[in-house]
Amino acid sequence: MVTLLGLLLLGVYAGGIWKFWTGFHRTNFSQGKLYLSLMWPVLLIANRSYRQNFNRALKG
Repeated sequence: MVTLLGLLLLGVYAGGIWKFWTGFHRTNFSQGKLYLSLMWPVLLIANRSYRQNFNRALKG
């Protein structure tokens, strides 16, 4: 059961990276694509501006 939960969380994390990476051109960011993609869960919780840009990246 723990393994299944871990795989599910890993899938959500990887999906978030993919969606942000492919929609990066819709955001206000111009640099840090790799860093911003890898840190998306932390930044989504901690930063209002990032949340707005993350939502822009997901739409499309």
